[in-house]
Amino acid sequence: MFQLEELEAIKRLKYKYLRCIDCKLWDELREVFADDAVAAYDKGRYSANGADEIMTFLLGTLERTDIASMHNVHCPEIEITSPTTAKAVWYLHDYVVNPGEVNGGMPGYSVLQGAGFYSDEYVKLNGEWKIKHTGYERTFEFITPYQKGPGVQLRTRWDD
Repeated sequence: MFQLEELEAIKRLKYKYLRCIDCKLWDELREVFADDAVAAYDKGRYSANGADEIMTFLLGTLERTDIASMHNVHCPEIEITSPTTAKAVWYLHDYVVNPGEVNGGMPGYSVLQGAGFYSDEYVKLNGEWKIKHTGYERTFEFITPYQKGPGVQLRTRWDD
């Protein structure tokens, strides 16, 4: 492949990772990781070793269908470091609504807005790029509590 095709394949992998998280497509999400992948979210505050442990963490924090999330990455700085390895920095903007009880590190009945930078490493296995390491460091996180009541409504794709 030409280098531009490799860069595009890595972008598509990251976009798939985000889409699968926000759409709660857990089986498809598992496909983006190398088996020995490592995650260190929020400067390592939340860490997992191995794709199965990463999936357990993500399911534990985002599996509830009442929790709505939007993860966007922008401004990729991707470097192909060898024919089978690459690394990247991505600007992250996320927005998460928790309309229920405490979930992981997020208070109940709250909205999280945040930004930061993902640092990723990729490996090409059997002709496909996979995430070998992912994690982000926050530049800020803003959590706003709200009270359940008239006029406050959240509708997600999982609602009837």
